[in-house]
Amino acid sequence: MKKYIYIAASLFLTITMQAQDRTQPKPGPSPTINVGKPSSFVLKNGLKVLVVENHKLPRVSFNLTIDNAPYAEGDKKGVADLTSALIGNGTKNISKDAFNEEIDFLGANINFNANGASASGLSKYAGRIMELMADGALNPVFTQAELDKEREKLLEGLKSNEKSVTAVAQRVEDVLAFGKNHPNGEYLSEATIKNVTLNDVILNYNTYFVPGNAYLVIVGDVKLKDVQKMVEKQFGPWKKAVAPALTYTDPKNVQYSQINFIDMPNAVQSEIALVNTVNLKMTDKEYFAGILANQILGGGGEGRLFLNLREKHGWTYGAYSSLGSGKYVEKFRSGASVRNAVTDSAVVEFMNELRRIRTELVSAEDLKNAKAKYIGNFVMQIQKPATIARYALNTETQGLPADFYENYIKNINAVTAEDIKAAANKYFLAENTRVVIVGKASEVLPNLEKMSAKQKLPIMYFDKFGNPTEKPKVSIPIPAGVTAKTVFNNYINAIGGEKAVKAVKSVVTVSSGTVQGTPVELTTKTTADNKMAVEMKAMGMSMMKQVIGDKSGYRVAQGQRKDLTAEELKEQKASAVPFEELTLANNASAKLEAIETMNGNDVYVIKEGKTTYYYDVKTGLKAAESKEMEQMGQKMTQTTYYSDYKEVKGIKFPHTTDMNVGIEIKLMTTEVKINEGVVAEDFK
Repeated sequence: MKKYIYIAASLFLTITMQAQDRTQPKPGPSPTINVGKPSSFVLKNGLKVLVVENHKLPRVSFNLTIDNAPYAEGDKKGVADLTSALIGNGTKNISKDAFNEEIDFLGANINFNANGASASGLSKYAGRIMELMADGALNPVFTQAELDKEREKLLEGLKSNEKSVTAVAQRVEDVLAFGKNHPNGEYLSEATIKNVTLNDVILNYNTYFVPGNAYLVIVGDVKLKDVQKMVEKQFGPWKKAVAPALTYTDPKNVQYSQINFIDMPNAVQSEIALVNTVNLKMTDKEYFAGILANQILGGGGEGRLFLNLREKHGWTYGAYSSLGSGKYVEKFRSGASVRNAVTDSAVVEFMNELRRIRTELVSAEDLKNAKAKYIGNFVMQIQKPATIARYALNTETQGLPADFYENYIKNINAVTAEDIKAAANKYFLAENTRVVIVGKASEVLPNLEKMSAKQKLPIMYFDKFGNPTEKPKVSIPIPAGVTAKTVFNNYINAIGGEKAVKAVKSVVTVSSGTVQGTPVELTTKTTADNKMAVEMKAMGMSMMKQVIGDKSGYRVAQGQRKDLTAEELKEQKASAVPFEELTLANNASAKLEAIETMNGNDVYVIKEGKTTYYYDVKTGLKAAESKEMEQMGQKMTQTTYYSDYKEVKGIKFPHTTDMNVGIEIKLMTTEVKINEGVVAEDFK
């Protein structure tokens, strides 16, 4: 069963890793910048309107932004998410279906959320597009039926992320950095989502979806006088109101740098994030030095973190940093996903780079390249009408000087190496940072503890929701008499017994799921005489196929066929059987290494070559298996989880398969055939 998982995983990784960072071109002379100013006017209800005329293309876009202060939702976290989901499901004047049909007829796009709306389409339909957007935004219909439907979607999303190391890492990182009661630190849970009522959604909309802090930006093939009339007509009736501006105590950074460790036994790699909060506004004198310091440290493929952790050491696909800025508290963050075995070493290098940029002046070359990137991007974007509109909105919402963007290049060029060092010391808190690590304790902690002692980085332990917890158990004694062979034999007995299993000559399984929203179907066929055929289809089209025959094999991905080498064929054939445990039980190279905890259950851990198998101590069933792989020059481990065993003709098969291939993929088995559905042509 494992082979089709790893084949599919390799395909997905190949597709997602094709785009890589590239070296920046050499800078030319800095041009003079004249940023066009949009026309503007204000409605009586407080709505501010910015209009950028551009008649090159017969298109128009509308963006409504409600610039309210952030607010915490407490035990009803999710009310804003549900409000966003419900706005646009029809209006008081037009049904949901009719609304969507007309949008399609116009060839337009209209979207809504709790903080505004957006629309775009042909300028000849500008009036109707604006009318539909305004109607959807100002006259929504909230019903219990739609709320129940959207709530289930939200809950399903939560459920699918339960085992996602990345999702847990993002949640805990913010909880620890900001606190659970801060708008940036609170998180969705099943309980808070279920607490939200229809009245809560209506109250949220009436309280926060108001024009007092709203901006309507219009860009495209329109005329100011025509637009003004349309806006007055559609948005003039919007009742004047201002949302409450709640204030929160800014979170405090830790008194000393420390490791905050979260154990996730299913982690195939560690998620590392070094985090501290910052208060950096675009109007601050350190703003330009700050963004350049971040660019040099980890702003892209030319950043020091990337060059160190990926290019020099090959520990990760990418290491980056980001520096938040704005009216409210943000965070500075650097991070990467690294192999379990190098987690401790990666932390050391992150800390080294943080301290280096704080203590050493950056080179003239590094500073020149960072400036060139910002100036180059700025110049490329400045001619776009949408950019002019965005800059105008930033000027309004961030309280920027009127000439902020005219002086942008001058301010970038004025930054010195000393300014970079000062900004790094102010915002990159190497001595007051949280090193948040989400990983597999049994593989990560031993070396992490040694590093912790040397680096004087104490380790504190938290659960998946940011609550303090005890140090996880990383080893459990193996009972006397238990060996790899007994574990494999117990598995065979657990699924139906040796006699029943040996009677299986072929197995066909069909599974389905979604990959980033796209429905997929996976069919695998294996035989007892070491043949296999695997095919994954998306929307009926073949994405990947692999065949292992008697004496040859091949793989087809994205229309390209590749014949397997003799070594590859030998490796694939070894496990191209319905139940490889029958062979593994007599394999002297398979070693029982430990008992670990996985998803709350104790499992036996057996290592055989590059593959590790996990079997539930109580049930004997296989819980997971992982394989060490190399993809595009990077070593990694991919893990597949098995659950929901069901009996088919006297033999138990897992009917739920969870894969981690950089993204989480869940496949549900819909059909299992034993000793039928296989012909010789399948393996040619």
